[in-house]
Amino acid sequence: MLVPDGVARSAVRGRPMGRMTRRGFAAIATGSAALLLGAGDAVAKGGRQARGAPQFRGMWLATVANLDWPSKPGLSVAKQRAELLALLDTAVRRRLNAVILQVRPTADAFWPSPYEPWSQYLTGTQGRDPGWDPLGFAVREAHARELELHAWFNPYRVANHTDPTRLAAGHPARLHPDWVVPYGGKLYYNPGLPEVRRFVEDAMLDAVDRYDVDGVHFDDYFYPYPVAGQVFDDDAAYARYGAGFPDRGAWRRDNIDRLVRETGQRIRESGSRARLGISPFAVWRNRATDPLGSDTRAGVQTYDDLCADTRKWVLEGWIDYIVPQVYWHLGFAVADYAKLVPWWAATVRGTDVHLYIGEALYKAGDPAQPAPWQDPAELSRHLTFDRRYPQVRGNVFFTARDVVADRIGAMARVVADHYPHRVRPPR
Repeated sequence: MLVPDGVARSAVRGRPMGRMTRRGFAAIATGSAALLLGAGDAVAKGGRQARGAPQFRGMWLATVANLDWPSKPGLSVAKQRAELLALLDTAVRRRLNAVILQVRPTADAFWPSPYEPWSQYLTGTQGRDPGWDPLGFAVREAHARELELHAWFNPYRVANHTDPTRLAAGHPARLHPDWVVPYGGKLYYNPGLPEVRRFVEDAMLDAVDRYDVDGVHFDDYFYPYPVAGQVFDDDAAYARYGAGFPDRGAWRRDNIDRLVRETGQRIRESGSRARLGISPFAVWRNRATDPLGSDTRAGVQTYDDLCADTRKWVLEGWIDYIVPQVYWHLGFAVADYAKLVPWWAATVRGTDVHLYIGEALYKAGDPAQPAPWQDPAELSRHLTFDRRYPQVRGNVFFTARDVVADRIGAMARVVADHYPHRVRPPR
């Protein structure tokens, strides 16, 4: 998940559980002890979600570098489970209804995948069996609390280093070194290779085949963010597959278009109820670059720099929901929240794509951030502003640990002002 700063980017084998049936989900959801609710939740007797207008209220739960969970690698199974349950219970207390759990952060897996090794963030050693099935457990426990569980994948990031020998023996990136491009101190799968695209789709959709996840979720990492003085070396792939495109950028965008379109098609063909959602960097293009773009002056534009034509995916209906990361305050001159939300509302208008707004809860109370982020009411004002646009159907908060810590009470203010009771997410 990108943690953007101003105009540019800042760096931020257990037994499978199997897919939960619809009937199984309903049975769990109706349990009298299914929900662990905080004081004052205005819900029906027995913990059922209150009836009301559907609204998506989510939080991202990041596992890369143990950002949110597990708190560190190598914890016991009991401790890992307890930490995860505490995060799910916090989501309920905050009257949220969806958790977006990162299950494939670096070409690895939080479930017993036949394609990729177990994640190092579980045990400290990539490929080591953690002794349980985290994704299966997460789906079951989220549904027991009437939370949606969206499985969050990073399609192309292989490692946060450039040494293939540090990958698990038998890792696909070691077996197919021609698939991999080092760039900016990291390893990436090359999106320009059809065999890579097929492989990453297979690897991700294995989770959809095994579990009753509510969503398949990508964040903002497609082609990597630009690194000054470095070149993403896909010359050979471009020479082989780029004929017929006016330039390399057009070819790269087509590669990502194919990933998005094919993933959506394969989810539908699988019979899964999972929805495909993407949370891009919020600026498609600046208006100075393209008259169709937003009134912003951002240093990164997804269309040009990440080769991700996010606007096209909405207009073509290839995705079910989009969560632009509008991680700036109201009135920010370079990328104003009050300019970007209307732009996205206009983009989804007339489509079947749901719009949820990504919120930078992590900035609230951070002393390195400007004055608006020191005000506990800033995020609440965002949701008040969003009410002007019926296309905005909810908000997602980054990250789970900030939902828990709530440094200056910004999340508590959002709950008090906007979440008087729990509601169902839109479908």
